[in-house]
Amino acid sequence: MSGVDSPAKIRVVIVEDEPLFRDLLRVALSRHQHLEVLGAFGDGESALDAIPALSPNVAILDIELGGSMNGIKLGLLLRRQLPDVGIVLLSNYKEPQFVASLPSDAVAGWSYLFKRSVSDVATVTRAIEGAAARYVVLDPELVASRRPRPEGLLAHLTARQREIMELVAQGLTNAAIAQDLCLAEKTVENQINSLYQQLGVEHGRSSLHPRVQAVLLYLRESQAI
Repeated sequence: MSGVDSPAKIRVVIVEDEPLFRDLLRVALSRHQHLEVLGAFGDGESALDAIPALSPNVAILDIELGGSMNGIKLGLLLRRQLPDVGIVLLSNYKEPQFVASLPSDAVAGWSYLFKRSVSDVATVTRAIEGAAARYVVLDPELVASRRPRPEGLLAHLTARQREIMELVAQGLTNAAIAQDLCLAEKTVENQINSLYQQLGVEHGRSSLHPRVQAVLLYLRESQAI
């Protein structure tokens, strides 16, 4: 028997006011070997009462909750009690600018997914893992619908650099980017470090991880098409 411990499961809670979608999401995530669903709630008020005691790693929140508390407000209130909890926002709309507008001391660990993307296990898992790791992850469809602002920082990148930047924004690891682009992982690492330098992403001088800085910059320097 191996002495290597299995990776700890990411503990997840779900807040979604549509019963069928909530149950489907709970069942789908419960089948994932690296996730543990601690609870599923139908409204913000009951979720806020119960979730702090559960101590989840990640809360998956529908933005458009019924009642007096939407998912964004719930996420902010949960962060007051659980500063390290990751937040995955579920939305029907392409409105990710809220994430970029969060204070720098609060933005790490917020991810943004379209509800229709939940059927893609890899996409939702990346968002959950990214939120748990204090990154910022954007929906692949959202990334595909954006282009660099004219004369902005992203507009001066090469096509390959923009491609890598978009994969970083979607939460792919260096290894996953290398596999996706058929490159050596060291090549991807070098490319990303070069990107950080070109874009002015700081190493060590900011409290935010370079990947978080890069994704926020991507949001600011791109626009919907």
